[in-house]
Amino acid sequence: MPGALIAHAPGGPEAMQWVDVPTPEPGPGEALVSQVAIGVNFIDVYFRSGLYPWPDTSMIPGAEASGVVESVGPGVTDIRPGDRVAYVMPNGAYREQRVIASDRLVHLPDGIDAIAIAGAMLKGLTAQYLVTSSYAVEAGDTVLVHAAAGGVGLILGQWLNAIGAHAIGTAGGPEKVALAEKHGYEHVIDYRSQDFVAEVGRITGGAGCAAVYDSVGADTWRGSLKCLRRRGMFVNFGQSSGMIADFKLSDLASGGSLSANRPVLFDYVAERDELLERSADLFSRILDGTISLDVAQTRPLREAGAAHADLEGRRTVGSTILLV
Repeated sequence: MPGALIAHAPGGPEAMQWVDVPTPEPGPGEALVSQVAIGVNFIDVYFRSGLYPWPDTSMIPGAEASGVVESVGPGVTDIRPGDRVAYVMPNGAYREQRVIASDRLVHLPDGIDAIAIAGAMLKGLTAQYLVTSSYAVEAGDTVLVHAAAGGVGLILGQWLNAIGAHAIGTAGGPEKVALAEKHGYEHVIDYRSQDFVAEVGRITGGAGCAAVYDSVGADTWRGSLKCLRRRGMFVNFGQSSGMIADFKLSDLASGGSLSANRPVLFDYVAERDELLERSADLFSRILDGTISLDVAQTRPLREAGAAHADLEGRRTVGSTILLV
């Protein structure tokens, strides 16, 4: 019987327990997918720990995965058995098989590796909407990205470089700094030994950045605002160091008529047409070599708890993939 990692109450990595889970036949508009690989992300940690509210009394974490369609339910015409597919959803991916709404699945083109893309559906589509929609980056813009050696950060550096932006990253330690420098960043600041606000001021000659992409949250947001130019955009899309507290709209006024947003990927791919459009943009950049996908760590699915502990302990770089 197929298995899954289920948490029955919020807690640490040990809250996820391996359980045999019968997989039902797909109903109307659904498909049964045998999963190949699953990406590990901070959103999985946020759900597992209870920081994000659960959809039910128990929960299977996991937001992104790839697999092969086994069968489809009535009315499904655009997905067929044997198709290679991938998806991104808030949770439910830490399992061997899954029945899922077919309109959430995207076909994987030839040339897209199923394992690598499992760690890039959430991260890659996040990078896509960040640079096109949260703030529409233009050639010549200077942009700051925190956690530049993380999964989203490594994709953002390449994407920003490809469109002619000047990317500044922050990372913790020489190894992560070197990795970020290889992925499109013109400058990488080691936040462990350098004041990133002062360094951004030095690099930009005091002009500041058009936008700051901040997935760290509590530890960085005040400094992030100080790194912006007049009328710049602060984009907070995560909180790996904790949720932001004490933020006031007056902070934006005092910083120079700044703007801020707190986007969530699932609002940018809620409609199938938009999901397909953004996925096509991501896939085309992977296929033409603009974006390279780095699978830095792999573990068997049953070792997801250890993968979470490494992620929370900031002992990872790039993408972590669970293999089914």
